[in-house]
Amino acid sequence: MSFTDPQSVTISGVTTSLPRISVGDDKSEYSSGDGLIQLSASHIYGKRTRRMLRIDTSKITTDPFKPSENVKVSMSNYMVFDIPPAGYTAAEALAVYTGFKTLFSATSDAVIVKLLGGES
Repeated sequence: MSFTDPQSVTISGVTTSLPRISVGDDKSEYSSGDGLIQLSASHIYGKRTRRMLRIDTSKITTDPFKPSENVKVSMSNYMVFDIPPAGYTAAEALAVYTGFKTLFSATSDAVIVKLLGGES
């Protein structure tokens, strides 16, 4: 089962529509019209169940080593739930996520700001 189509994401105040471009048994992919933003949701089943939501973004920017040239740069951000096959219900996993989300979004995302600044 896939998420609703299209998905949308707001980055720096700009909302971008992400229509579904691929769907499989355990993975769906969504992409902006220009291909610079991609969202994927996937599931891997084995000794543990891994559920991942990932966003990949790209942009064209000045090459810091050759200022007269532009280069494409990219980054990714993703969340993985690594769950045993038994022992945690979906509600219990959601409770762990909710606590984690509260931690990293508190005080204007202070923990993430520090993490991106190299603190640990």
